[in-house]
Amino acid sequence: MNSQELTTRWTKKAESVLLGRQIVRVEYMGQDECDNYMWHKRPITFILDNGTRVIAMCDDEGNDGGVLTCLTKNKEEVLPVL
Repeated sequence: MNSQELTTRWTKKAESVLLGRQIVRVEYMGQDECDNYMWHKRPITFILDNGTRVIAMCDDEGNDGGVLTCLTKNKEEVLPVL
C-alpha cells in the first residue's frame, strides 16, 4: 500500500469515528486509570455523543498519555498532560 492509499484509508476511518460527532464531556484521565496503563502522564480525554471516548496518547502503541494542540486562525492552545 502506497502513502496516498494509506492516508486515504486512515482518513476514512477517522471520519467514520469522528465526523459529525459532538463532544459531550471533557476530563483528564484519573491517576488510577493511568496507573493501570502504566502511564506517567495523565492525558485529556473527551467523550462523544455516541459514547466513544477519545484519549490523547503519545504514540500509536499507547506508551503514555499525550497532549492535544488546538489551532485556530488566531492562536494555538496546548492542552498539556498532567
